[in-house]
Amino acid sequence: MSVLNSFNLAGKTALVTGCKRGIGLGMAEALASAGADIIGVSGSLEASGSDVEKTVTSMGRRFTSYQCDFSDRAALRTFIKQLQADGVAPDILVNNAGTIRRKPAIQHDDDLWDEVLEVNLTAQFVLSREIGKEMVKRGFGKIIFTASLMTFQGGILVPGYAASKGGIGQLTKALANEWAPFGVNVNAIAPGYVATNLNQTLQDDPQRHSSISERIPAGRWGQPEDFAGPVVFLASSASDYVNGEILVVDGGWMGR
Repeated sequence: MSVLNSFNLAGKTALVTGCKRGIGLGMAEALASAGADIIGVSGSLEASGSDVEKTVTSMGRRFTSYQCDFSDRAALRTFIKQLQADGVAPDILVNNAGTIRRKPAIQHDDDLWDEVLEVNLTAQFVLSREIGKEMVKRGFGKIIFTASLMTFQGGILVPGYAASKGGIGQLTKALANEWAPFGVNVNAIAPGYVATNLNQTLQDDPQRHSSISERIPAGRWGQPEDFAGPVVFLASSASDYVNGEILVVDGGWMGR
């Protein structure tokens, strides 16, 4: 097999959570461009006619839409049962759905903490466990988490988010340790500061936006398309010997 062919995802199916906008949308489009059919999931994804569906199907790939509120454990269980009933068995799982709540620690109430940990960590473990067990049985699978700079740093005013993303880093390694012997690769991508809705508060603050921009060696914030190459690499056979890796895509932020 040539090197370029090792990135080909034809015949594969990728389930991408949080695919309606931002990084998740960019990842879904990238996987489709590499040949994968896409199962899209988010809390408000349209049953048909979404932007991501239009883009994916325009490439000649199949797109299937599901809704799931990842902050609701019962809704997550229902979603998993529906996948099983529909015979859905993804080759690739991209755990990208996430949320953030900005409050100082002394004002970070239990409900904020619980919501962020549920969406960003617990739901991702439950979904990975249920889809991962089938991958282990088949002897093949790719699981990709969206980590964060907060996997390595504490951040400011985001204690729940930082804790959840730190947990994602350790979960990535824990699952990789268990499942690598069975042909299942578990890795993560850690985005830097990306111009998406999740970071709109920072983009709207001139002082914070300026200070962040000045520290990034690449001289700009990231864009969803910056994650196309990394996600295709981790989803393809090109990464078959990569396990437990947290791939930082940050314009050089962590090197400063």
